Amino acid sequence: MSKKLVLYITILVLCASFILAQDKGPQFIAIKGATIIPVVGKDIAEGTILLKDGLIEAVGKNINIPEGAIVFNAKCLFAYPGMIDSLCSLGLQEISSVRGTVDSRETGRINPQVKSVEALRPDSMHIPISRANGITAAIVAPSGGLIAGQSSLIRLAGWTSQEMIIKSPVAMHINLPTIRPRFRRTTTTPQEEASKQIKELKELFNKARFYLKRKQAAKKNMLLSKPEFDEQLEFLLPVVNGELPVMISVHGEKDILDAIKLVKEEKLKAIFFGVSEGWKVADDIKKSGIPVVFSSLYAMPPKWEDGYDSLYRNPAVLQKAGVKIAFSSQSASLAKDLPYHAAKAAAFGLDKKEALKGVTINPAQIFGVDDILGSLEKGKVANIVLADGDILEQGTHIKYVFIDGKETDLFTRYEELLEKYKKKH
Repeated sequence: MSKKLVLYITILVLCASFILAQDKGPQFIAIKGATIIPVVGKDIAEGTILLKDGLIEAVGKNINIPEGAIVFNAKCLFAYPGMIDSLCSLGLQEISSVRGTVDSRETGRINPQVKSVEALRPDSMHIPISRANGITAAIVAPSGGLIAGQSSLIRLAGWTSQEMIIKSPVAMHINLPTIRPRFRRTTTTPQEEASKQIKELKELFNKARFYLKRKQAAKKNMLLSKPEFDEQLEFLLPVVNGELPVMISVHGEKDILDAIKLVKEEKLKAIFFGVSEGWKVADDIKKSGIPVVFSSLYAMPPKWEDGYDSLYRNPAVLQKAGVKIAFSSQSASLAKDLPYHAAKAAAFGLDKKEALKGVTINPAQIFGVDDILGSLEKGKVANIVLADGDILEQGTHIKYVFIDGKETDLFTRYEELLEKYKKKH
């Protein structure tokens, strides 16, 4: 067979494949009969969600299902939007005690150039485990130092890190001191450390602004030399320009007030993380307009005199004050427990609907992706969880998870090990 003939046949096959692909048309999937919990708006009993090419085409009671659509019978199930973990280390840590499997932090204190997604492991066993519990997206963030680096929003599906990215970067992460137990003696108090670090941050932001002015001046006037490239300052430019939010890990009452002042004076877009004593300054946080992401509610209270339940009451107090709140697992191995942090806050006074918003629409709004994620509405990405009960309850079983309109595999390492040891007997 001549080379020309082989070439002609190849071209014909490719053309035929292209034509068939064009004729195939849009793919419809109908999830029928579920109790739909859209998060925004009223619940819909025995409703239908129609998916088209990975997006939600329609949500309601009497939805016309196109001929040829794949139909999922979801009767007796509840349909929720996929949950969003507002800060975790999924894909960055495998076994925390094994150093070679931890890639969540860099050496040094100032690392604005670090991007968490560059260290992401799509094959982490914790990703399918979290996905099987209804989590479909997560903020994956670096840790350590004063400026830890840039986080990314990922979908919990994909063969490569690039496939998993929804939005990157999402925020620049800054860490102020935690509240130290009284028995731990040091030469400085956390408040003194925080004051020093805030001063250091202000100096860095001023340097970044001056660096930007020199670059702009050199661009306008060819006689002026450009400043020497500075990697740290280069990656701080989106922050000082107000293009990239800073996510400030801050905990103590006074530190929170100082951080609010920093954000205001530096004109930054900000998100607070942790805020263990936020309930003490709830009105100040509300006035600042800064949203809050809570750290793990599995932690112990920072000060016993505030009560054993101070961390658990914190979300309810801030939400009632008018602060937008969201929850995080702050973990990799325990990222699967995200819904139970929201449930614990609900058990200590947070309205249950607001608790659900804290793992769905609120994080989507906080991180600027509420046009595509966070609720079951027409036009949004079809990240949908079908469960046999309340998604925040531990006794609930997740039956199906859709990410980008595709049903995902719910088989996990836990089940693999269970099957392995069943065979042993």
